[in-house]
Amino acid sequence: MKKVEIKGIIPPIVTPMYEDESINTEELRRQVDRQIENGVHALFCFGTNGEGYILNGAEKELVLKTVIDQTAGRVPVYAGTGCISTKETIEQSKMAMDAGADVLSIITPSFAKASQAELYTHYERIAEAVDMPIVLYNIPMRTGNALEPETVARLADIDNIVGAKDSSGNFDNLKAYIDLTKDKDFAVLAGNDGLILKCLMAGGAGGIAGRANIYPHTMASIYNCFAAGDLEGAQRWQDSVMSLGDVIKLGNPNTIIKKATELLGNPVGSCRAPFNQLSDEALEALKKVLAENKEKGLY
Repeated sequence: MKKVEIKGIIPPIVTPMYEDESINTEELRRQVDRQIENGVHALFCFGTNGEGYILNGAEKELVLKTVIDQTAGRVPVYAGTGCISTKETIEQSKMAMDAGADVLSIITPSFAKASQAELYTHYERIAEAVDMPIVLYNIPMRTGNALEPETVARLADIDNIVGAKDSSGNFDNLKAYIDLTKDKDFAVLAGNDGLILKCLMAGGAGGIAGRANIYPHTMASIYNCFAAGDLEGAQRWQDSVMSLGDVIKLGNPNTIIKKATELLGNPVGSCRAPFNQLSDEALEALKKVLAENKEKGLY
């Protein structure tokens, strides 16, 4: 198994699309370069902001191979390979391994309720099937299934399960992930942009940050300042992106992140239907915040 240090700001890179909803690989390549040139520490294909939930298998493979080719080893590339069934998750994970991904990020199964025992067995079987680092992905408000801290601690004993992303929005849950795995070789990442610095200060490793699609340099600076011991600077960068929070509540967060990325001059297109509409109120609020943040020098 390749050794990859799980750390820093990792954008769940948006998947650019044309008007007919086909994948715009040329713009995807430009977004890869934009992210890396602005200092992000890895890239995450078809996460939530990358619309992994609505891409088919062939599209995921196309996105992943494009990103890996354009990245050319400059930063690690993560692939979101979690599906509802263990069988399909293993198939997608093997695809990502063959394509040359560095890390797998595997979301919990969704729709049907799973016990903690079922979740443990699910991840155990996947880990046995692929010789790759795996980062668990907890986002219960989207999947309906929460990975409890005790289950994460048990899974951390499996050699190639090396980290977890917590998008519960509950800092106590994130901190429990950190506290219960602090004696293991295990990295915990914040999945909520507002908790990145708190995660780092509690012993976490960074964050998978949707807002890095909008402001890659700003988000990367949170981690870079923290790593350099500049807590004041890290807090300043962390606070600078919080103005987006109220706007993100006005619609589907993925739609708002992608629209904001486009409004800043990146032709990434809309989210795939039906998740592609914003109210006039949300659009105007978004434009106002982006203009204010431009004056503050965010990018």
